[in-house]
Amino acid sequence: MLAWAGLTRSELDLSDAARVRAVIADQARPARVQGGLVVINTAAWTNVDGAESDEEGAYAVNAAGPAHLAAACAQAGAVLVHISTDYVFDGAASKPYETTDPPGPRCAYGRTKLAGEEAVLELCPGSYVVRTAWVYGRTGGNFVKTIARLARERDQLTVVADQHGSPTWSADLAAGLLDLVTAQPTPGLYHCTGGGETTWFGFARAIVGALGQDPAKVVPITTAEFPRPAARPAYSVLSQRSWQDAGLRPLRPWEDAFAAAFAEFGAELRADL
Repeated sequence: MLAWAGLTRSELDLSDAARVRAVIADQARPARVQGGLVVINTAAWTNVDGAESDEEGAYAVNAAGPAHLAAACAQAGAVLVHISTDYVFDGAASKPYETTDPPGPRCAYGRTKLAGEEAVLELCPGSYVVRTAWVYGRTGGNFVKTIARLARERDQLTVVADQHGSPTWSADLAAGLLDLVTAQPTPGLYHCTGGGETTWFGFARAIVGALGQDPAKVVPITTAEFPRPAARPAYSVLSQRSWQDAGLRPLRPWEDAFAAAFAEFGAELRADL
């Protein structure tokens, strides 16, 4: 029977290499009876702008931590699934990025996440690195909740319309990761996002429409009109070819996932934390 446990930072601080080795070894022993231990690493420094002023801190979480985890998993014979990001690319493409396309991060967050990918693949050759993008869920803060709050507070919202990506419902991503660890195809790099693509402007209009308001209250602006400390990729759509070639089910179109998420968890998605 499949068993799982979610560990908090206090239970497994990835900055503590010795603690990581001890916890993974402890988890691996009983897991061998059930076919082995699979570790899914969702821990990350996700404050993109904050990483610009503290790249060392972001590196400790996004690169050094995964390296500790990869080494521990390799030693314990565990399978590691490490979650990464579209920000490892420069955003200059005009078609979806393949796993074989060369990375070129434009910000500290992207650089530290790329370093984490490289460490995982080097130290734990049997691991999986799964890049995803534009994730939102029923818990925690995210773009959907922010737009829902702003739509309540303002008569007009300005949202960038020249950054392209694929919104990803966290429950769909979780289901995809379970498919991956069940099938365990060839280890390496994979892309897994919601299907299709849009812009932050297009996504915001969908959110406002779901709230029962007029999507026309969302007004498009350019990235140049909304400067941020960290550069964002203008185009970061990830191709799902690697996922499909491995025999895994691609995630449903982002519009379908968002409609289903809002229908079931509309109250939570309306609440900006």
